[in-house]
Amino acid sequence: MGRGAAFFDLDKTVIAKSSALAFGRPFYRDGLITRRDVVKSAYAQLMFRLGGTDEQTMARTRDYLATLCKGWQVEQVRQIVAETLHELINPYVYAEAAALIEEHQAAGRDVVLVSASGEEMVRPIGELLGITDVIATRMTVEDGRYSGEVEFYAAGPSKVEAVTRLAEERGYDLADSYAYSDSYSDRPLLECVGHPTVVNPDRQLRKLAAENAWPVLEFRHPIPLGRRLRERPAVPVAAAALGVGVGVAIGIAWYGRHRRTRTTSTPA
Repeated sequence: MGRGAAFFDLDKTVIAKSSALAFGRPFYRDGLITRRDVVKSAYAQLMFRLGGTDEQTMARTRDYLATLCKGWQVEQVRQIVAETLHELINPYVYAEAAALIEEHQAAGRDVVLVSASGEEMVRPIGELLGITDVIATRMTVEDGRYSGEVEFYAAGPSKVEAVTRLAEERGYDLADSYAYSDSYSDRPLLECVGHPTVVNPDRQLRKLAAENAWPVLEFRHPIPLGRRLRERPAVPVAAAALGVGVGVAIGIAWYGRHRRTRTTSTPA
């Protein structure tokens, strides 16, 4: 028997927002995203939400993601993430999630972030949380730029393939492992471990959890790292009984509306 691990989805499970959406404003500011991309990306995000784990929907989302990022300089993306991580992500980490991650680590389990967002985003967020292992979307890179192809899209069944492969490499016993997610699209991930838990679940996932008697956690307290360190333990977990993705465009749309509102309200 191998040891167990704990696999955490990222968006709305560990942090109280979309990781890709969070970096929308600096991406827009640095010219990686245009206003035309806003409408296309918002539509792709909507279709993904409505389509769930449908293979055709995920394939369209993956292909659009590749097209959106084609030509971006990898180093530019990494620099943007590094410069804005503490401002855009740190304040939104759920205290309950941080405490739960620490509990698993204290029990000797490896913790792995599993996210459809790009590895350039997910890995630094993991480091912020003291997590070194991540499974995330990887884009093909040529001459320091994204080529327009997706090397690995970490969504739906692909997450399970990567988790299973990692378990084989590390000797994890999936029957003794844990998984946490907020989305029905992660049903395959939750079903591949012995201890699935849903966090802030969408309607479909809440129904699935009820049918399978899975635990349901509600995480409600995003707290910056500095405060968590000063006030530990932050929020008891028991009391809670918690590449770049196409969701970035919704953040840009918000940014555009915010700017227009400010412009309109500013006296001439």
